[in-house]
Amino acid sequence: MKLYKLARPDGWDFYTGKKINYRENIGKIVKCPNPDKSLGVCSSGVLHASVDPNDCFIGARIPCSAYLVEGKPVCGDKKKFGFFRLKVIEEIKDLDKLFGWKYSEASKLFNPLFKTQRVSKKHILLLKEWASVWASVRASVWASVWDSVWASVGASVWDSVWASVRDSVWDSVGDSVWDSVWASVRASVWDSVWASVGDSVGDSVWDSVWAYIGSLFPNIKKWKYIYHKEGVYPYQSAVDLWYSGFVPSFDGKIWRLHSGRKAKVVFEISKKDLIKFK
Repeated sequence: MKLYKLARPDGWDFYTGKKINYRENIGKIVKCPNPDKSLGVCSSGVLHASVDPNDCFIGARIPCSAYLVEGKPVCGDKKKFGFFRLKVIEEIKDLDKLFGWKYSEASKLFNPLFKTQRVSKKHILLLKEWASVWASVRASVWASVWDSVWASVGASVWDSVWASVRDSVWDSVGDSVWDSVWASVRASVWDSVWASVGDSVGDSVWDSVWAYIGSLFPNIKKWKYIYHKEGVYPYQSAVDLWYSGFVPSFDGKIWRLHSGRKAKVVFEISKKDLIKFK
């Protein structure tokens, strides 16, 4: 059987990190250190490989390297198999194509707070567009990515791939964005008001992260719970702001754009005035 195997970025196995280096064994046979098929497919008794590369994320994570392998399975469940021996045929370089989503960006995410930017009319119009759709983003991205993954490889991949992408986003940019925006907005409102708007601000920042996560799955052509032209990502306005160096926040009354390493408020406008903006 020819299947797929994921390893750490340097080629070492995920399980131990020091037993087998797949990159150094291209064209060669690698062997399970402690073969025992009675332990089952997801165990230390076999080497694992999958029919669909996304199934490999059970036990693997982002970042990774990927290999085409072949061997005779000793156990398995029709999607993931266990082997005592695997021949490493080749390393696969184009992981975006292999997985069907933007692995290259998920493994090295764009931090919007890289530099303080100037706000233009274009950015305000993007904010206006984002304000008109942001309420549906969480449910839409969750359900749409779920359906996309489920249709191709099954529910288990949702847990592994989604967790990998989500955690990768959060580890790379989430903490800095959240903390900086939180501090920036709090400094601009009265302490007596903060208790009522703080949660709203945090939720609105997280909504931008959801929009960014959704953009990593360009193969999804129809997003749930929102009317849009097929093939057009309905939350692209937040992504365009993200790439332009802005993170929006909303406290229920005021929309703000934050920019720079300290997420300084560089623009603010009332909900009412934003609706009227042309």
